[in-house]
Amino acid sequence: MAVSPPVAAPVDLRRQPVDDVLERVEQALHLRVDRQTLVRKRRSLGGPTDRGTWVRIERRGFERIGPQGWNGTEAAAVLQGVAMPEWYQGVAWREPGEPVMWRADELELLASPSVGKGALVLEDPGLPDSWWAALNASLDALASQRTPRIATPDTVTITQEQVTQTLGAVFPGVADTRIERWAPAHADLTWANVMGPEFSIIDWEDWGMAPRGLDAATLWGNALAVPALADRVRQERRADVESRDGRLMSLYFLSKVVGPHAYEEDPLLAPARKEAERLVAALQR
Repeated sequence: MAVSPPVAAPVDLRRQPVDDVLERVEQALHLRVDRQTLVRKRRSLGGPTDRGTWVRIERRGFERIGPQGWNGTEAAAVLQGVAMPEWYQGVAWREPGEPVMWRADELELLASPSVGKGALVLEDPGLPDSWWAALNASLDALASQRTPRIATPDTVTITQEQVTQTLGAVFPGVADTRIERWAPAHADLTWANVMGPEFSIIDWEDWGMAPRGLDAATLWGNALAVPALADRVRQERRADVESRDGRLMSLYFLSKVVGPHAYEEDPLLAPARKEAERLVAALQR
């Protein structure tokens, strides 16, 4: 019988003191992080440094670290033709006495901010055509490459079994959930992880092989509260989202919105239910 790794106690870095973590990173990387502009998320921190760079720090439990390890940002530095910040150096350590790993990476500081403050957007950001061209070029270049890494969206390794179980629980009318094509994907392509108006993709810790269309479906799904923007994503990435795998990945995203934990005040809920009906009918045909 396989032995499961111990589960780390949940921690919210938006509320927990982090001075000791920042000091450790500063000493290891020989820099200073600007405390005044520090970005604090539930499981990650980020901020500019006195070297004109950016540092991203993440805490992850052992149960969220698979056999491939946890160096996605560093591993992504070898990708060609993809707009992303340059990676300079990194450091990782285990939290004493806890089944927890920390990792910090020093990266190029980008001029453009994130398109969205969170994963989804509620207003059209008015992105220029050059942004869409760069998005297409980067996603096409990413999909053309190969890696032994397996994507971990939401820090969970994506597999055929997991896709089948997820879709079967929410959309039992879709009988065939077999994925035909796998390709490298960012695996967390939300509006918070794309920059604009100068295009770039950040936060590469979860990238790896995934079903075709995962990235396009994620960006599209998080734009559903802005119909014109969702339509633009669908138009630009039509080959992905309108493929059979892409439709499955769109439902995979929608399952998190319309599933058993649906939130009635979620701005994505109404359009997600409508799109789910369309996609289920298309796959049934």
